[in-house]
Amino acid sequence: MTQRLHLVFGGELVDPTRNTFKNVEDIHIVGIFPDYAAAFDAWKSEAHRTVDNAHMRYFIAHLHRLRDEETAASATEELG
Repeated sequence: MTQRLHLVFGGELVDPTRNTFKNVEDIHIVGIFPDYAAAFDAWKSEAHRTVDNAHMRYFIAHLHRLRDEETAASATEELG
């Protein structure tokens, strides 16, 4: 069974109409979750916690979409 990992992260944006972080070093990594439902719950919790700051945004990244299991691994992946 393929894992469908999701990363939840967020931080303060330069402009609330764009997705550019004000300070990349201050990005809040909420965590990696085993499915979308768990990631959504974590995202919703952080979004509600920071609702008073219009510049704060949290995102869900679909980590499983970044990797194609059918493609051969690169040389650096083979080292690990």
